[in-house]
Amino acid sequence: MTEAGLRERKKQRTREAIVEAALRLFDERGFEQTTIADIAEAADIAPRTFFGYFPSKEDVVFADFPADFEALAEHLRARGEGETAIEALRAFIATVLEQADLNDEREICRKRVIHNSETLDAHRRALMGRMEDMLAEAIARDFGNRPGDLRPPMIASAAVAALGSLDKTGVTDPQSPPTREEALAMIDQALTFLQGGLAALQRE
Repeated sequence: MTEAGLRERKKQRTREAIVEAALRLFDERGFEQTTIADIAEAADIAPRTFFGYFPSKEDVVFADFPADFEALAEHLRARGEGETAIEALRAFIATVLEQADLNDEREICRKRVIHNSETLDAHRRALMGRMEDMLAEAIARDFGNRPGDLRPPMIASAAVAALGSLDKTGVTDPQSPPTREEALAMIDQALTFLQGGLAALQRE
């Protein structure tokens, strides 16, 4: 392996150590009660090193969001002729669920930490708002980019609300998280309804 490859692997291990330490401390002590210095000590790094990986404590909890956001953006950009934004969103969710381990203890811990912190829940809503804006832009293209059209943001808001409900699964009953099929069925119920409404609106 090249020196650059070794450096990249070391950076990835450090990043994972920060996430593991942070989630454990947030779960044990609470998000607001845990400092960056606490996380750095638990991850065996200097506090300044923390900021080389994450801008804030909140971003540690949502460490996968940037990659997920870009992956969804790519799905929306690359959708085929006649494929709606909602259909592209559904394909993206199916891909994510196919790769996900819904019984992963760290993921269940992450959801629990968010559930127990108003600060983190507000940060989650802000991130979902970014996703909502991106989806609304894609839906607007489905409607021909009509200025002042209120339908795209309304549909995007409903779709992202469905995603938010999926992100909360397994919090109240961590011993029985949904299967991939159950999770996708939950999303399909909402997206099928939205897709039908989108098709009806486009015929007007």
